[in-house]
Amino acid sequence: MDFSLNAEQQTIRDAILKHCTQFSPEYWLEHDRSAEFPHDFYKSLVDAGWLGIATPTAFGGSGLGITEAALMMQAIAESGAGMSGASAVHMPVFSLQPVCLFGTEEQKQRILPPVVEGRDKVCFAVTEPNAGLNTTELKTRADKVQGGYLVNGEKIWISTAQVANKMLLLARTTPLDKITKKTQGLSLFYTDLNREKIDVRLIHKMGRHAVDSNMLFITDLFIPEEDRIGAEGDGFKIILHGMNPERILIGAESVGIGRAAIARAARYARERIVFNRPIGMNQGIAHPLAKCWAQLEAANLMVFKAASLFDQGLDCAVEANAGKYLAAEFAFEACHTAMLTLGGMGYAQEYHVERLLREVLIPRTAPISPHMILNFLAEKVLDLPKSY
Repeated sequence: MDFSLNAEQQTIRDAILKHCTQFSPEYWLEHDRSAEFPHDFYKSLVDAGWLGIATPTAFGGSGLGITEAALMMQAIAESGAGMSGASAVHMPVFSLQPVCLFGTEEQKQRILPPVVEGRDKVCFAVTEPNAGLNTTELKTRADKVQGGYLVNGEKIWISTAQVANKMLLLARTTPLDKITKKTQGLSLFYTDLNREKIDVRLIHKMGRHAVDSNMLFITDLFIPEEDRIGAEGDGFKIILHGMNPERILIGAESVGIGRAAIARAARYARERIVFNRPIGMNQGIAHPLAKCWAQLEAANLMVFKAASLFDQGLDCAVEANAGKYLAAEFAFEACHTAMLTLGGMGYAQEYHVERLLREVLIPRTAPISPHMILNFLAEKVLDLPKSY
């Protein structure tokens, strides 16, 4: 049992932290103010070959595991980029796992290299306004027609749809009243985001303005049959293979943003002089920061335990969910504590802590709420009756 990073993993972490020094906290604050996607940051990672860290080498990637991808995403968030930086590249880094696992050789050759090379930007269109986390109740329909499918429906909270030209779409190919099991009848597609058939409407939100969130209104979108990933009706089963990696990445990003906040607060506590002494000498300041550090490091161990299990091909659902839960909750406390440490200046944008606090609410809420994670853990770990 070894909790330390190996040489390659440490090199990845160090390289990403160094790479991100090109993009100062002021860069991220300005993009948050302007709500402009960080195209130059995205391109810099493409040019440096980082976007394909978890993509198989046969398709232009590095072929590394979820552990290395999580280290990369954590370092991006920890650099001060927060969720704005992490979310900008979150989708291409690992969310195309269903394509890697279930796509045909032709699909993988067609889909993966353009994403790794930055020629295609992808959004993930699953969530719907009236279904929430109850994915099996999705209403967006993909009706079979000559040569493919005709899609109609709505999606919500779809990140990067303003800049994407491709989308991974989950839609119902068999009506609910014609299936015998609720997880049946959904199919997964990777296709063009055709703006003539898809109305993309921006959702104005609290934080992470640099990376857009949207509603999609889909009307008579034709998807050719060759854009379906896996067998018809197997979409739900397929996306399950991407859920645990996503929990792991979100957990790693949460630890990163929490570390960024604590580092800022500790530096302020060393430098801020009140009553002729640095405020960090006061236990009322020092103890909450020390507690947050300990909590973040404990959460980090669970996140990377889940990543290690996943890379070994072992079941990691409990660890991935627990890691995401702990990391998001403790990261929120870290960002809030950092803001309190700075006092009034914590509320000022120029100190960046308020931006991190606004952004940390994203992993605390998405892609699954803390309440649903606790439901899952109660059922799977404690053998309590299923409550949903």
